[in-house]
Amino acid sequence: QLAGLAVIAFGLWLRFGGVMADFASDKKSPEYFFTGLYVLVGAGALMTTVGFFGCCGAARESQCLLGAFFACLLVIFAAEVTAGVFAFIGKKVAIQEAQKIYEDIYDDYMKNPGGKVNKTIYHYHLALQCCGKDNMEQQMGLPCPENIQVPKASNCLVEIQNVIDTNLHLVGIVGIAIAGITIFGMIFSMVLCCAIRNTRDMI
Repeated sequence: QLAGLAVIAFGLWLRFGGVMADFASDKKSPEYFFTGLYVLVGAGALMTTVGFFGCCGAARESQCLLGAFFACLLVIFAAEVTAGVFAFIGKKVAIQEAQKIYEDIYDDYMKNPGGKVNKTIYHYHLALQCCGKDNMEQQMGLPCPENIQVPKASNCLVEIQNVIDTNLHLVGIVGIAIAGITIFGMIFSMVLCCAIRNTRDMI
């Protein structure tokens, strides 16, 4: 249950509290990346629910509930492995989606520097600590954060790639930790189930 709650909190933080949250808007967002986060939050909710039933099974010494607990953990483990492969394969797509969002905003700003997109592109630059995507001449006309030296400013497309890589590594670490907890949960549930069965046979 605690692991499930931790996964929910981690997924919600990445979605709404991290740097990637700045790429979410009403019209544009890297759907591929955020879909993975929603799956992560869903897995956390499922783990929390399954953990509750596992506690009930242990408290009542119910072989049926413990068997169901084991089966659910097995499904969660298989889903985690699948999601890990999915995230590894889809990393390039997620990066391309996020970069495309920035390029669209960048192009809109170049067409109309005084429009509403001025505030949006500055928000991106501030979150990513970068400015522009190509050469210094293009950087000079962009709204960049005051603490960034424009000639040395980072390429935003590169920063986007770095941010997604970092976040996916965090997701991978959390996934491995959850998989380990899941394996221990399956082992302990089977041991407890066998112990209950043996105790009843002796009685």
